[in-house]
Amino acid sequence: MARIGVDVGGTNTDLVLECGRGIFFHKVPSTPKDQSIAVIRGVLEICDLAGISKDEVDLIAHGTTVATNITIEHNGAEVGMLTTRGFRDILHIGRHKRPHNFSLHFDVPWQSHPLVKRRNRIPITERILPPTGAVDVAMDEGEIREACALFRKRGITSVCVGFLFSFLNDSHEKRAREIVLEEIPDAYVSISCEVANVIREYERFSTVAMNAYVGPKAALYLRNLESKVKAAGIPAKLRVIQSNGGISTIEGCARKPVGILLSGPAGGVIGALAEARLAGVENILTNDIGGTSADISTIAGGRIRIKNPRDTLVSGHAVMAPMIDLETIGAGGGSIAYLDTAGGFNVGPRSAGSEPGPACYGRGGTEPTVTDAQVVLGRMDADKFLGGDLPLDPGLSRQAVKEKIADPLGISIIEAALGIIKVVNNNMALTMRANSVARGYDPREFSLMPFGGAGPFHGVALAELVSAKDVLVPLAPGITAAMGLLGTNLQYEHIRSVITNLYAADSAALMRVNSAVAELRAAGNLDLDADAIPAADRRFEVIAEMRYHGQGFELRVPVPGGNLTLENREDVIAAFHARHTADYGYAFDDALVELYNVRVIATADAPHLQLPKIRPGSEADVDAARMYVRDTVFDDGSIHPTPRYDRGLLGAGVRLAGPAILIQHNSTTLLPPGYTAEVLEYGSLRIARNEGIRP
Repeated sequence: MARIGVDVGGTNTDLVLECGRGIFFHKVPSTPKDQSIAVIRGVLEICDLAGISKDEVDLIAHGTTVATNITIEHNGAEVGMLTTRGFRDILHIGRHKRPHNFSLHFDVPWQSHPLVKRRNRIPITERILPPTGAVDVAMDEGEIREACALFRKRGITSVCVGFLFSFLNDSHEKRAREIVLEEIPDAYVSISCEVANVIREYERFSTVAMNAYVGPKAALYLRNLESKVKAAGIPAKLRVIQSNGGISTIEGCARKPVGILLSGPAGGVIGALAEARLAGVENILTNDIGGTSADISTIAGGRIRIKNPRDTLVSGHAVMAPMIDLETIGAGGGSIAYLDTAGGFNVGPRSAGSEPGPACYGRGGTEPTVTDAQVVLGRMDADKFLGGDLPLDPGLSRQAVKEKIADPLGISIIEAALGIIKVVNNNMALTMRANSVARGYDPREFSLMPFGGAGPFHGVALAELVSAKDVLVPLAPGITAAMGLLGTNLQYEHIRSVITNLYAADSAALMRVNSAVAELRAAGNLDLDADAIPAADRRFEVIAEMRYHGQGFELRVPVPGGNLTLENREDVIAAFHARHTADYGYAFDDALVELYNVRVIATADAPHLQLPKIRPGSEADVDAARMYVRDTVFDDGSIHPTPRYDRGLLGAGVRLAGPAILIQHNSTTLLPPGYTAEVLEYGSLRIARNEGIRP
């Protein structure tokens, strides 16, 4: 049997197949108008490449940007919202924060691009009171039916429900959903108690509104893909990676697409960590540079970080969904270089994507991109891109850089191309420092791992900019994110607010917490039932989300044994102090500690991609892998006759001195003068300055 990982990017769709014959990699151009077209094409082609029948595929793990793109392009559903009377403007007010405290010119995304227009936010008479969830004002069902009539008139079929304190009593929201489906049978309905069953009305309302905003298109795409897989005669189960790094079912993701807003980038972080472990490295700075964007994350001690709830923003909107801690910026091979109206030199975030793509693709693109700059500098050989599958036109690259950048600035084409590379590298380095140094991590203790099709072009330059100790290039950089899809487990998360003063908690209070944990565990079991996971293979982790009294947001602490008891309560409090010290550098050991939320993570192990060791190499490999020599311009402006090597012909233990360019089908690695690359036993490359990147 075979398993396939498919990661859809803005420019290319990457695939990895694992079967009895070995591991195979493949790339096809993405089809932005319907991502499923490229997915099906890629699956069929990689089966042919591996020499197996499509009938042998039993799992397709998918990473998708469909939900992310909806938020970026602001083309989600027209949403209608039912909310508690007097609170229709919560989505507009937000936390009443200025995105930039000292700027007079800034955008407020939740106001300029509202998930639900004010005229479609309909107040409903109802009221539930804290702390018990008692019904103070019964819900007016007639008002809900009147709102549905208005929605029908406006052609609205995506509806969200967000009532005050529904996390204490969800009866009103569930009844409201029943009525909406009676009145609008084909409606896509999201209720906050199922999407984000936690305290904080703004974040909860924003999350359920985002679910309704991206839901119809995301669900249509996922179900369409599932039907196309079946129509193509592929008997595989289809699974989707979530923002938290776990995989889930099509139906689960269609109901709750806020969980896949960072689906694509999550696979890259998991794949990078897997290869780092094979290389014996636990501290890595990851940079996944594709055609459209760069996804940046910091992994310390071999553990993936989950974002703090205060940081879980997508396109400026609060989304209370667990996400791997990563940052995405518009810096990829297709990022467009341009001069703004003031004459400033910019690169990105706008991208040429795959259609029309960089100028050198010859598909009608006329604006210079990072890829065009690499071609001009002689780093990307026109006849070797994607193994020669996509020949490039260097003349078009030179023309675009000359007309749009060099001539207006009065500089040479080479200087303009170097400028493009320097600007995009510094954009990425700023974000990498914000994701590492600003969070208390010293990059000098980390290896930088560049991947994605464009990543290894920039690896050494970025390592110098952020002072990383060395560079670790994965076995198949352009396919690393897809490989991560075959290196994760089934995972479902359920959360509930159970606000408890842990210092004063007695047996009754802890019983209330454990009762909520039991209900969340039962919900996780239902999810795993749908995957037919045997009871013996199920695992549950209970997380306490805690804070000091009066603090704004919580930190996550595991609960030993899965239940809070009078015996382990002090250990949980001590673990919170330690977590606070690790994140912020200090703790208040005598301050009141509150449990805010309990989260149950239900998981089941899935087979992980097993990379074999590559053959031992020898010095003869260097001559055998040498292809030809061409002049290449490096970041300091120097030009060197630079040999090209077929990376696949280099065995373990081989060392290669720069300048050199290592070519493979899915990516190209730039090795500047003064650096040496060593091939490790599982095929990754360790690159370091001859005396170390930093003295």
